[in-house]
Amino acid sequence: MLHGYIPANRFLPYLSWTDIATLENKANTVIVLPTGAIEQHGPHLPCAVDSVIASGVVGHALARLPAAIPAYAIPPITYGKSDEHLHFPGTLTLTGETLLHTILEIGESLYRAGFRKFLMVNGHGGQPQPLQMAARELRLRHGDMIIIMQDTFKVPNCAESFMDDKERQMAMHAGHAETALMLALAPDTVQMDKAVANYPPEFPCPTLSTNKPMAAWASYDFGPSGVIGDPLPSTPEQGAAILDSLAESWAQVITEVHQMTWVTRAEPAWGTGQWQGKVLDHNDAAAFLTPR
Repeated sequence: MLHGYIPANRFLPYLSWTDIATLENKANTVIVLPTGAIEQHGPHLPCAVDSVIASGVVGHALARLPAAIPAYAIPPITYGKSDEHLHFPGTLTLTGETLLHTILEIGESLYRAGFRKFLMVNGHGGQPQPLQMAARELRLRHGDMIIIMQDTFKVPNCAESFMDDKERQMAMHAGHAETALMLALAPDTVQMDKAVANYPPEFPCPTLSTNKPMAAWASYDFGPSGVIGDPLPSTPEQGAAILDSLAESWAQVITEVHQMTWVTRAEPAWGTGQWQGKVLDHNDAAAFLTPR
């Protein structure tokens, strides 16, 4: 079924329009969008890594929530901005502009339906910028909407406890943490017998960086494997522990977003005129459902 890792009762598209119209406290219901990508992840991992991890973490987080916390996931974005991996077959990429406008239109659809809290959990390190730009534009359009974008690993988790110093400093793609998570989430897609370690050279501008490259790069710049890190020490047990810690933190984030208040702006916004019109609400739903 379409929900994948998301609990079916937490998957918004499984509700009817009348269900959604009559939801209580929609303004404080958290809508969660996993954003991933389809791109090469070395010879040992599938191209779906970022989408699997974002969806898997969100699904496990939602499964931990008490029933009293209103939160739903919507279908993940599985195509992302992945042009840094274009040298490798299997990479499917959108432009940054296409991704930005996709997020804007999803956000407008949520706002039109009455939702005011929109959380993006991003699994691909190559696309925070268009997601952040979309979030800012939605906020400018709607002064009573909370839009948050954060990367999957940017919450408390135990991933680094399994890594050596070099991996913590230099790994960027298809390394220890992603491989371990995939061994926990989708082990049948992992081919550890093909795993290789590979790191970029030290960046020759230490004032800017002591570890990861600061200049623009494509993954092929660092060799033909597509790996930037060391997946070899990864185990399913480590992946299960990382998944557990991430799910716990994201469940806490969703709870806090549900409970939080934020600055509201009543003044007219920009760029919303084309979205103003009639949307069926709980009164319409009640009338429709009244026996005739």
